[in-house]
Amino acid sequence: MRIIFMGTPDFSVPSLERLIRDGYEVVAVVTQPDRPKGRKKVLTPPPVKVAALEHGIKVLQPEKLSADDAVKEVLDLNPELIVTAAYGQIVPSKILAFPRFGCINVHASLLPKYRGGAPIHKAIIDGEKKTGITIMYMIDRLDAGDILSQRAVPIDDRDTVGSLHDRLSEIGAELLGETIPRLVNGEITPIPQDEAKATFAYNIKREDEQIDWEKPAIAIYNQVRGLNPWPVAFTRWNGQVLKIWWAEVTPDGEKWDGHEPGTIVQVSEEGVVVATGQGAITLKELQPAGKRRMPVGDFVRGVGSRLNVADKLG
Repeated sequence: MRIIFMGTPDFSVPSLERLIRDGYEVVAVVTQPDRPKGRKKVLTPPPVKVAALEHGIKVLQPEKLSADDAVKEVLDLNPELIVTAAYGQIVPSKILAFPRFGCINVHASLLPKYRGGAPIHKAIIDGEKKTGITIMYMIDRLDAGDILSQRAVPIDDRDTVGSLHDRLSEIGAELLGETIPRLVNGEITPIPQDEAKATFAYNIKREDEQIDWEKPAIAIYNQVRGLNPWPVAFTRWNGQVLKIWWAEVTPDGEKWDGHEPGTIVQVSEEGVVVATGQGAITLKELQPAGKRRMPVGDFVRGVGSRLNVADKLG
């Protein structure tokens, strides 16, 4: 079967590798253009492009997949199935309607919950206890197509977006490998999504990264782990950005409830304790502006030596 795979980041790679391993004819990979990365703005290919070239697969990188020439290039390859996983562009209707077996997507949530580009971040930030993978038909509305298969995945209390991302990418590949033969053999009855239960997880914005100390400690803890290792939660200290890579809810933190949220109530090499809207949170791994990320002990002995009890963050 002739398959075109569309994907871009690390999340997509296991799904592409699974298609190759299962012996499908992957006639092309469609991915985002190379982008500048890092401080030196080095032009860097997407992970999916790197994986495709290692297997000698044709790579297409249209700036806009909706452009007429890009659509023609895809359709000229005569795909029988198109598989997408975190591609990052809207797939035009002409392409969606073309393949014999349709266009299917590997999405990192239990749809209809968390449609959109940041479902893993949002599940952790919201304190969910489970999420999962959904494979569904693609239509011309965001993640709203009929469901072909799903698999639930528990979220551990110490999961970060990084650890959950890695688990879900592998499970997505497994479920994809199981779903395609059943789809081709007509063994799946697609299930329409319940629109009344749809929620959205739009891409993370800068304002989503800044900590609101008025929130309860548990909500801040979920925000920190839901943004680790990218894009990383932050607050402000002395007018400068202070990134918070890790923090923990402070045991018996309610004793600090009389303090204004954001106030530092305790400083030691074991952690910087900050009052919140409910309870307190202990900062464990920090990154001051222009510095490397560091354990809180290194921070307190170094640039953080100027941090005092009663100082206010935010």
